Amino acid sequence: MTDETALLSPSSAAPERPAAEGGGRGRPGQVWRSRRYRWDLRWSPYAFVAPFFLFFAVFGLFPLLYTGWTALHQVELTDPDSMTWVGLRNFTRLWDDEFFWNALRNTVTIGLLSTVPQLAIALGVAHLLNYRLRGSAFFRVAVLTPYATSVAAATLVFVLLFGRDYGMINWLLSAVGLGAVDWQNGTFASQLAVSTIVIWRWTGYNALIYLAAMQAVPGELYESAALDGASRWQQFVHVTVPSLRPTILFTCVVSTIGATQLFGEPLLFNGGAGATGGSDHQFQTLGLYLYEQGWVNLHLGRASAIAWAMFLILLLIAGAARLLRGRGESR
Repeated sequence: MTDETALLSPSSAAPERPAAEGGGRGRPGQVWRSRRYRWDLRWSPYAFVAPFFLFFAVFGLFPLLYTGWTALHQVELTDPDSMTWVGLRNFTRLWDDEFFWNALRNTVTIGLLSTVPQLAIALGVAHLLNYRLRGSAFFRVAVLTPYATSVAAATLVFVLLFGRDYGMINWLLSAVGLGAVDWQNGTFASQLAVSTIVIWRWTGYNALIYLAAMQAVPGELYESAALDGASRWQQFVHVTVPSLRPTILFTCVVSTIGATQLFGEPLLFNGGAGATGGSDHQFQTLGLYLYEQGWVNLHLGRASAIAWAMFLILLLIAGAARLLRGRGESR
């Protein structure tokens, strides 16, 4: 074979294929990078969400389970390591505890007095903010200011407003010919005053939620309603409110959960009464009763049972909301 023939032969003209492409093992660095790339694609999502589950397990799941275990024992705050098994005794005692039922009634009453007006006002405020206004960004920030205010500071201001002798509310009532009200010692009056604090703090927060939902409503619906001769009120009733039904249900559930856990406002409204919620327990909520049993009377077992009773109540509320949502979607 001549040199020219050797140069033109296919076997000699074809370049050598790298070992990695020819089915060989390839270089160790290339194999390691390929393997690391596959691991990254497979395990990176789990690594990103792992901190949430870790913190939830430490600060959410473990306290919940340990509280349930404590509720089955007689435990005192003075000696938390000494636990005596009592089974469901702490729960059965709640059934015959008049103070527990009183706290539950107060929680429901304050929840209704605060949630219904709060969401109604928030819906109206969001409807006004949905229109083009001068300085709309300022008003949207302004309605959120009460939410950013400290609970302690806001409650102390309202204590001064609802003062019996020198409060501004009683001064206004006297100016229109009505008598002064003892807001801290009356049953309904004290519950109404506490509800007012909750309304003031959370109305702007819910208004912004409604506003975000309103801005997602297609403008064609309003245009069609306007062509049919619908007024702005009719558009609000027949277009806006039905479109916001899932959002309204969400805010109702969240506000109800917040009302069930109400603690700071009633605790600070009458500082002298402490966790008792007034001289006659007239505005003691479930949160205050839990605090009284666990950190005043030092009964950690009973306090844990109250906490789990509140948790079960919240589960019932969430189940009812899901049932209502399912019925609404089926229609």
